[in-house]
Amino acid sequence: MGDSGRLAHCPAAVLPLALWVIGPDWLPGSRARAGPMTGVLTVNSQTLLYLVVGVAVLGLLIFRNLRAQPVRQVNQRLFIILGAIGVFEAYQYLSQHHAGSIGILALVGSLVLAAVFGIIRALTIRVWVKDGQPWSQGNVLTAVLWIIALGAHLGYDALIGAHKDISGLGDATALLYLAVSLAVQRVIIVTRANRLDLVSGANARQPSWPA
Repeated sequence: MGDSGRLAHCPAAVLPLALWVIGPDWLPGSRARAGPMTGVLTVNSQTLLYLVVGVAVLGLLIFRNLRAQPVRQVNQRLFIILGAIGVFEAYQYLSQHHAGSIGILALVGSLVLAAVFGIIRALTIRVWVKDGQPWSQGNVLTAVLWIIALGAHLGYDALIGAHKDISGLGDATALLYLAVSLAVQRVIIVTRANRLDLVSGANARQPSWPA
C-alpha cells in the first residue's frame, strides 16, 4: 500500500494532525521519500497518529467523567463525533482489507470488550439528586478503568494482529471502541438517574406529619 493509501486510513477530523506527525518529507511525491526505511517509518507514523489521537480522546473523557455535572445536561457532541468517525474508519478498513467474517468477529469481540468496561465504569460513578435534578461524578477508579480499557483494546489488537488479514484493525477501530464504551456507560448512568428521580418523586409526594 502506498503513502496515499495509508493517509486515507487517517480519520478525516484529524488529517491535519496526521500531516504534522508524518511530516512533509513523507508526503506522496516528496523527494525525501527515497530509502529502504521509508515504508517502515510511514507505518510507525500512522500507528503513532492513532495512539496520539486515542490518548487525547481518553484524556478528554477522563476529564469529563471526573467533573460533577447534571446527567441530562451532558453535551452529546463528543459521543456523536467519536461514533461517526469510528463507524467510518471501521467501514473503510473492512471494505479495503476484505477481512470477511474474521474481521467482523474480531470487531464484535472488541466492541463487547468496550461494553463490558462501560458497564464496570458506570458502577463506579456516583449519581445523586441536587436542586431537583440528578448529577453524576466519577472518581479515581473511574479514570483508572478508562486507562485499563484502552490498554485492553491495545492488547486485544496485539492478540488478533497475528492474523495478517486483520492486522491494524485495532488502530482503525480505536475511536469506535471508545464511543461504544462511552455509550454503554452513559445508558447505565441515565437509567440510574431515572430510577433516582422516581424514588425522589415518591418521597416528595408522601405527606409530612408534624412531630
